[in-house]
Parts: sequence; C-alpha cells; structure tokens
Amino acid sequence: MNTLAAVRGFPLAVRLLLLNQLGVTTGFYLLIPYLATHLSDDLGLSAAVIGIVLGLRNLSQQGLFLIGGSAADRLGARGVIIAGCALRTVGFALFALGDALPLLITASILSGLAGALFNPAVRTYVAQEADGRKAEAFALFNVFATTGALLGPLLGSLLLLVDFRAAALTAAAVFAVLTIAQILVLPARAVAAPENPVLADWREVAGNRRFLAFSLSMVGMYGLENQLYLLLPHAAARASGWNGSIGLLFLTGTLAHLLLQLRITRRLTALGGRARWIATGLALMAAGFVPPMLVADSTGQPLALLPVLAGVLLLHLGLMTAQPFVMELIPAFARPGLTGTAYGLFYAVSGLAAALGSAGIGWAMDAGGHTGATWLPYACCLALGLASAVGMTRLHRAGVLPAEPVPPRRTARPENEPR
Repeated sequence: MNTLAAVRGFPLAVRLLLLNQLGVTTGFYLLIPYLATHLSDDLGLSAAVIGIVLGLRNLSQQGLFLIGGSAADRLGARGVIIAGCALRTVGFALFALGDALPLLITASILSGLAGALFNPAVRTYVAQEADGRKAEAFALFNVFATTGALLGPLLGSLLLLVDFRAAALTAAAVFAVLTIAQILVLPARAVAAPENPVLADWREVAGNRRFLAFSLSMVGMYGLENQLYLLLPHAAARASGWNGSIGLLFLTGTLAHLLLQLRITRRLTALGGRARWIATGLALMAAGFVPPMLVADSTGQPLALLPVLAGVLLLHLGLMTAQPFVMELIPAFARPGLTGTAYGLFYAVSGLAAALGSAGIGWAMDAGGHTGATWLPYACCLALGLASAVGMTRLHRAGVLPAEPVPPRRTARPENEPR
C-alpha cells in the first residue's frame, strides 16, 4: 500500500512510465531468456550462429545508448520512448515469423536498438518530471522492474507450453500496448533548440573527467548485478541439485524490493550523504558473494541453498541502497540540455562493464571448475564490489561529486506512509 500511495504522489507521466517499466521488463523476460533454447532446439542453429544473433542484440543496444540519449535531448524524450517501444514490438514480432537467419538477425538488431532508445530516454523523462524526488522515483522504478523480471519468465514458461511463437507474439503485444498508451497519455514537452552539434555534446560529456571517474567507479554495481543471471543461478542449482531453485532467487529479489526499496530510499534520503550510501550499497553487494562462496563445494544439498539465498538478499539490499542515488546523481554532472546524453554514456560504460565482468566471471567459473578452486568466481566478485566501493569513497573525499541536493519539504504526511 505504501508503494501504491507513493506512485499516486507523482505526476501522470511518471506513473505511466512506472507501468511502462513493468511492461518492458515483463515483455523482455517473457522472451529473451528462452531465445537461445529456441534457436538451438527448435531451429537447430549452431552455437556460433546463436552467439552471433544474441551478440548483435547486445551490441546494438550497448553500443547505441549514446545515440538514444542524444536523441532524447534533441528530439524530446517522449518521441524517443515511443519509437523505442514500437521498434521492440516489430523486433519481437519478427522472431515469431520465421527461421531464416536474415530475419532473425534483423529482429535481434531491432530489439537491441529499441533498448538503446528508450532506456536513456525514460530516465531522462523521469529525471525531468520527478524534480526533487528523483531518488524516490528511481526507487519505484527498481520495484516495478524487479516485479517484471519475475512475472516475465513465469508467463514465458506457460506460453512455451504452446510454442515459442506464442511467447514472441505475446511479448510483441505487450510492447504494442505500451506504445499506444504512451502515444495517448504521455505528455509532450517542449524541447529547447540544441546549442551545439551532436559531436560537440558528446565531447563535452565524455570530456567531463569527474563524470567519467564516477561512471568507472560504478562498474562494480552493474558487473555484480549481472551475476543474478550467471553465477548465482549456477550456484543455486549446483548447491541444491534442483534447477527450480533458480526461481527462488528472483522471488527473493522481488519480495525484497516490494517490501523494502521505498522504505530504504526514503530513510537514507532523509539522513543525507548519498555518496556514503552508494559506497555502502556497493560494499553490501560485494558481501553478497561471501555466503554462496562458503558452500561453493556443496552439491545436491537442499540446505546449501540457504546461503545462496542470503547472498542474493544482500546483493539486492546493496542494489536498493545504491542505485536510486546513482540514477539521481547522473544528471547533476551535465547541464540541463545534456541529461539524456549523460545517461546514454553512463549506460554505455555500464553495459561494457557488465559484458566484460560476465566474461571474466565466466572464465573464473571455468578455471575454478578445472582446478577445484570453486571459490574463485565469488572472490572475484567480492574484490570487484569492494574496489568500486573504495573508488566511490575516494571520489567523495576528493570533492569530485556534485553538491548534495536539498530534499523537498513535505507539507503533510500521507496517511499510509510508515511512521
């Protein structure tokens, strides 16, 4: 109830974009987790071809975030959000239309380009509309996104009982509904004429050493978050001997966000010192890999799942602590006309970090399996998170970060707000 009351306190545009985030993550996880299996088992493609198809989706998204951010600054975030959702509608629908490789590659590129457009554009719109409540708005984004990440695979697994085409068309329908809703409801906002050419804007943001240092210090956050889809599911299945235990990881994260995210963000916002809380969150995320490391040698023992779930909970607590303040801080590094460009560059750096981090952790998993050092990937994650926490602390002490925002005064306490 507190979450719903908080949602109602935001402007219509933010409320729609929160529902949009739920739909986006539901539609994405309804299809993408099952795509590789479809390409392999149903279409009989080789591992190399599957890697190309999936890699092109990642490349088109991660590599074009900067373009999506600049488009939001210059054309208006609303139009870019609508274009991104429409493109993903087409991309996901194409996956259902056939098995020709050119069609699959086109679908993959379009779905990746869609994410490159609407991800920075949505954050830009929210940052502009939420005013002094940015951290709280992004906290709610976490809640809706995590809920969608749980609902999507559940719905996808049911639709796959029919066939993959049913899942792909349903995912496309979700994005089609979101596109129509945004056209009808999302308010348009006037966009100031750009002061400089696009390349000059890129040079201005990329040349901001303070912002680059901040972005690089955050690589641990996204590198560790990505292990919710690689290392930790492997740990859960190995420790318990039950593949269904992976679902418990997502359920744990969703419940934690629903129950705690808004409370944590509001309490820490009231206390002030967001840089301290970002560093604390990174350290908590790092600590989340200690419990599963203790049972890394366990196989087929149901009770060994408990330390893995404890680690997942710590990881989510760290993410809930740090991420809303990170999202709030990004626009403060750039002038108002470059908010989207700043988000685009940040997401490009984060995406590259997540890809490199997953590759490195994957190598550590293989090396640990061959040598018996099963603790190795967890130790790497612990080191990465602590290094990011130390980096954030040093940036704060060096005065690199923008000034702390003044939280808005509340004239009345909503009757459902925790006292």
